[in-house]
Amino acid sequence: MTQKIHTENAPAAIGPYSQAVRAGDFVYVSGQLPIHPANGEMPADVEGQALQSLKNIEAILKEAGCGFDQVVKTTVYLANMADFAAVNQVYAGCFTGQVLPARAAFQVAALPKNALVEIEAVAYLG
Repeated sequence: MTQKIHTENAPAAIGPYSQAVRAGDFVYVSGQLPIHPANGEMPADVEGQALQSLKNIEAILKEAGCGFDQVVKTTVYLANMADFAAVNQVYAGCFTGQVLPARAAFQVAALPKNALVEIEAVAYLG
């Protein structure tokens, strides 16, 4: 059985998808752009964008009844791989547990709304 996860504390989906889906003991969070849910704006710099994307993920995880400590996998999409170190520094401030999530990071040709970063996550509730 699957369950749609939605919160007003993260930006609404900009296409035919859910913010997140719970499937059994897993929560799959769609890629989060760095859009502030209250005003629809994005920070100008990559650090601010990474932090906003992670705040959006955190809000969705909270709605699902979990948090960063239950994230087992993330994927980071970057418009420019030269931003990897800056994003990594922001990311390290959110994921601080004994067991850190597995992760992949990719440079992509472009991201929606010309964002510099997009992050998706999978959490385990079991």
